[in-house]
Amino acid sequence: MKAVIMAGGEGTRLRPLTSNQPKPMLPMANIPMMEHVVNLLRQHGFEDIVVTVAFMANAIRTYFGDGSEFGVRMVYATEATPLGTAGSVRNAQDELDERFLVISGDVLTDIDLSQVVAFHEEKGGLATLALKAVDNPLEFGIVITNEDGSIERFLEKPTWGQVFSDTINTGIYVLEPEIFDYIPEGQPVDFSGESFPEALAAGKTLFGYVADGYWEDVGTLEAYLQSHQDILDQKVQVDIKGFELRPRVWLGKGAEIDPSVVLEGPVVIGDNCVVGPDAHLGPYCTLGRNVRVGDNAVLQRSVVHDNGYLGSGVRIDGSVLGRGSDLRQGVRCEEGSVLGDQCLVGAHAEIKAGVKVYPFKTVEAGATVNSSIVWESMGARSLFGREGVQGLANVDISPELAVRLSMAWASTFEKGATVTTSRDTSRAARVLKRAIMVGCNAAGINVDDLEAATVPVTRFQVTSSDSMAGVTVRLAPDDPQSVVLRFFDKEGIDVDETTQRKIERLYHREDFRRVLAREIGDIDFPPRSLEYYTAALIDSVDLSNARDADLKLVLDYSFGTASFVMPNLLAKLEADVLVVNPYANTAAVLTFDRQASAARVSDLVRASGAHLGAVLDPGGEHVAIVDDLGHPLTDDEALLVLLTLVTEAHPLARVALPVAASVVAEEICRKAGAEIVWTKLSASHLMEVARTERVILAASQSGGFIFPAFLPAFDAAATLVNLLALLTATGRKLSDLVAELPKVHIAHQEVHTPWDQKGMVMRTLVERSQGRDLVLVDGVKVIEDDGWALVLPDPEEPLTHVWAEAPSDAQSEARANEYAVRLEQLLR
Repeated sequence: MKAVIMAGGEGTRLRPLTSNQPKPMLPMANIPMMEHVVNLLRQHGFEDIVVTVAFMANAIRTYFGDGSEFGVRMVYATEATPLGTAGSVRNAQDELDERFLVISGDVLTDIDLSQVVAFHEEKGGLATLALKAVDNPLEFGIVITNEDGSIERFLEKPTWGQVFSDTINTGIYVLEPEIFDYIPEGQPVDFSGESFPEALAAGKTLFGYVADGYWEDVGTLEAYLQSHQDILDQKVQVDIKGFELRPRVWLGKGAEIDPSVVLEGPVVIGDNCVVGPDAHLGPYCTLGRNVRVGDNAVLQRSVVHDNGYLGSGVRIDGSVLGRGSDLRQGVRCEEGSVLGDQCLVGAHAEIKAGVKVYPFKTVEAGATVNSSIVWESMGARSLFGREGVQGLANVDISPELAVRLSMAWASTFEKGATVTTSRDTSRAARVLKRAIMVGCNAAGINVDDLEAATVPVTRFQVTSSDSMAGVTVRLAPDDPQSVVLRFFDKEGIDVDETTQRKIERLYHREDFRRVLAREIGDIDFPPRSLEYYTAALIDSVDLSNARDADLKLVLDYSFGTASFVMPNLLAKLEADVLVVNPYANTAAVLTFDRQASAARVSDLVRASGAHLGAVLDPGGEHVAIVDDLGHPLTDDEALLVLLTLVTEAHPLARVALPVAASVVAEEICRKAGAEIVWTKLSASHLMEVARTERVILAASQSGGFIFPAFLPAFDAAATLVNLLALLTATGRKLSDLVAELPKVHIAHQEVHTPWDQKGMVMRTLVERSQGRDLVLVDGVKVIEDDGWALVLPDPEEPLTHVWAEAPSDAQSEARANEYAVRLEQLLR
């Protein structure tokens, strides 16, 4: 006997879960609903199956194919327009020339189909309907039968006054081909509302069989969660994939569960899931395949579909998260909330009870969502952030994204142009850099690949070769689970905002250039790039005094790619060097702590009597300096020391400083007659000014220094070489310079600011500061008699930063707090 699976329903009541997938493909315990139905049919001997499809039919066809993978044979009947339950079966009439069974593809059931067929054969009617007794029949069609099982009449969606029976129509039928006489061709027709009543009126006999077993329509989001609970309680006999680790705890292949995780069964954990330390999976949790759960996360009575990412400290209660959901640190989803596919929820946001967020939406960090998000996106983000394109490796930044992004980038150049690529030593960076190279080649761009190299070496290669641009892929310095893709222009500095927007437009429109096979780009590996970099750096600095000073240095390479650069450079210095962490090691980079490394170098400097110590960050851009007494310089102290040395060596020089730099820096420049070019706080703007404004030094407040005579970008090796040259030229000790510096008192606070109110806050602040001395280079800087206050919206988070400087720590904290309070009052 053949079976017909009706799989054309849209499942509108289950949206947003069914917004971009048909209801029969919704997973139940990590198996699509329709697959459970197919398994039930096969168990009862139905091997020839006709599937009626309509809404998103290709999703069903692609998954099931010809059915051979599931032990059955499948053919499909497609409805051009919705035809109803009976009409869809009538559409498949050519495949149905003998008795057949009909079942919905979007129900959860273990009803004994063999008994239904046996009952039909015994009674011999035109149709047998499988019936089920339920507590509340109002939402279903009631079937009233006689004592012999024959059907008396049908009641569709009755009121309580019409409830003369509690047996409902399950949508499971055994039918004779003559039923087609009561189904007009090409018209929308339902079985229980039209075809069956017409057959009864024509004198045909229809029977109802009250079936035992489990049956659930799964018509609502509440029913979807309840059905999962019933599966895990084994109230319904269906397959649950995975190894039963202990009673009612199922674990998929390749899943990794930290020993500290608390698992309270029943729980299903899909294939290749990763659950981090101290997470808590409470009863009735189901994780799909490839779900990552961060440390200290708490989940209860929730379903997470495939490829979800749940950051540390999230709390999910009674919720459903669609495919590819991305929930950042501290997110909370309350009872009954539902997220569609590919939603991004920013850190510490709250999704309130019953809220539905439709697919592909972004919820800003810190937001509280009280009503459903259907069309709008709260705080949609751009690809580029302050450092480049950054996100979780293999979650936000996948190889697929890297290919498409690199094709968009490559499409901005002429065919046959060359770009330079590099990476750090991590596997994530290696994979993504290869994807970028593939995208570039596919767009007709050649690639000079430096493989593992520091960021400065990559920039130098771009500027010193025929490359039109460059890109490097590295682990994010503040998050070892994230990577950042940094794009450079022809001058080796980060691409400007105009170029970023152009790349984003091409990416979102998928307006990529695809070249002919003969035009596909090539890959080359430039020889001696490190030697050329070292030679150029040495040529840019007078090291004669440094070579004669018999320097003793302690250096920490931080297990990064700086270990490839420094040996060649140190050989030119002729110094006595003690090196810590002198080789590349990705695992060690993941635990890199700049302050702890500086403390270790400090101990070694004191023990060895070294002239100076330094910690070079893994990417080779930033440096932490330790003086000859073993004192680790703060970033502000390092800036002021280098500023002092540079302005003394180059009177009347021009220097570039971020607008949040201390008044002490202004005083140093004033005494030396040096001119300050104020810049934004962003590294890209500092580099742009370093390239175009003829400055001697550009400095950030995070250990990044630029000596444009060599390279208009941060370079830890160049900073170290220039510092040694300047110190030995003056004969002064670094500790003496530090001792002469005035104390810096800068306080910082953050104020949560919704995206749509940032503009209002800044406009109002400017209006209320009329008549005062303002600097509007980046944000609003208000000059006070004894310091200043800077208010600056964060470009990536719903925050506004407040910095303030005053003569003491207490006064700077008070000033920062004063401005923070003003902002909070504006937001009320």
